[in-house]
Amino acid sequence: MTLSVVIGDPHAPESTALLQASHALMLSLFDPESCHFLSIDALCVPEITFYEGRINGVTRGCCAIARKDGYGEIKSMFVDPTCRGAGLADAMLEAIFVLAREENIPMLKLETGTLLTAAHKVYQRHGFTFCGPFGDYAEHPDSLFMEKPLP
Repeated sequence: MTLSVVIGDPHAPESTALLQASHALMLSLFDPESCHFLSIDALCVPEITFYEGRINGVTRGCCAIARKDGYGEIKSMFVDPTCRGAGLADAMLEAIFVLAREENIPMLKLETGTLLTAAHKVYQRHGFTFCGPFGDYAEHPDSLFMEKPLP
């Protein structure tokens, strides 16, 4: 099995399907006002780099980094449920870490849902710790916030 991560296009059919599956999952687990995912068009701006995670050349995951004032925010992290456990989330996070270090982004942050315990474990394995709300986020019972300083 070959894993790869490339800069992608949210409008590519495979990426769009993954994003739609991610959005549907979030809306099935949380109230709409608790869902902070970006639209596909919102992922297509210069401040955001979108990645496709591939297994044997087939797009099976996606993620993005949004450049903010003083930090980068991880957005749209999703792996096809049939491919979880293959290391794709780890590979996509590593691609984000490389870009963030190249661009001297000192801190990565993210918002995630309270019910997404598998995601929490992935982030914690990569050195993220829980923190308070940041940016435009407010405390919410469905949200958890995490951060990781980059050396």
